[in-house]
Amino acid sequence: MNIVKNRNIFFTLSILFIVVGIFMAAFKGLNYGIDFTGGTLIQIDLEKKVPTEDIRKITNEFDKNASIIHAGENKNQVIIKSSLNLNDKQTKEIFNKFKEKYNLKATEADKAESLGSAIGSEIQRNALIAVIAASIGILLYVTFRFEFKFGLSAVISLIHDALFMFSFYSIFRLQIDSTFIAAILTIIGYSINDTIVIFDRIRENSKNTKKENYEELINNSIKQTLRRTMATSFTTLISIMLLYIIGVEAIKGFALPLVVGIIIGTYSSIFIASPIWYILKTRTNSNKNLKQA
Repeated sequence: MNIVKNRNIFFTLSILFIVVGIFMAAFKGLNYGIDFTGGTLIQIDLEKKVPTEDIRKITNEFDKNASIIHAGENKNQVIIKSSLNLNDKQTKEIFNKFKEKYNLKATEADKAESLGSAIGSEIQRNALIAVIAASIGILLYVTFRFEFKFGLSAVISLIHDALFMFSFYSIFRLQIDSTFIAAILTIIGYSINDTIVIFDRIRENSKNTKKENYEELINNSIKQTLRRTMATSFTTLISIMLLYIIGVEAIKGFALPLVVGIIIGTYSSIFIASPIWYILKTRTNSNKNLKQA
């Protein structure tokens, strides 16, 4: 496949998906979790592992959108996160429902607290600072190791990954919480690793290329690294998918954005990053030729 020649197809697909995601976020809003909206957290020791479906039969009476997470060494505890601001009477009523159904010895929940939306604002601000700092660090590192155009291409590719993830969660109405932010930062690190491998091969091959045939240079470099890229991504994906399938709810919340992010990161390192470098490189050379003429 001539990836560089067909670059506009990949750019168009990504832009369309991102625009649809932003459009839906603007008109329908995002499905924020309790970490962003504030609400109530209740932790109860059920003294045995209880299926999520059975727990929901009780929590649905109060909040059908509440998050259910198992905790504790033997998964005997349950953490209920509701976006509703429940008062002491309501939280006590929820606990009593569990106490009555499962004949609990405890007289009150292990934890019952309200979370303010200010925490969500702080998480968003810190995440934004972390992404900007990571992008600047990557730009400086890749510029030092390779050249500025490689660094700029890598940062644009990472922004593409972050926006693609945002759109995916917006379109499919998945819940955005603190684990999503952690996964975004993890994916940025994973994606840049794949991108640098391809950039490194482009740099090596460029030493043996007499003519400035960047299209052939990039396509050959991607083909030479494709097996390594796919093998790394596939094995990583398998392990993360196993965590999602057999893991507890808390792990699933972190594993899902990783699964999506690995697919997006692999896609962007092959179909987005290198074609962007091609555009930057060829435009610079065209401008030089025009000045010399």
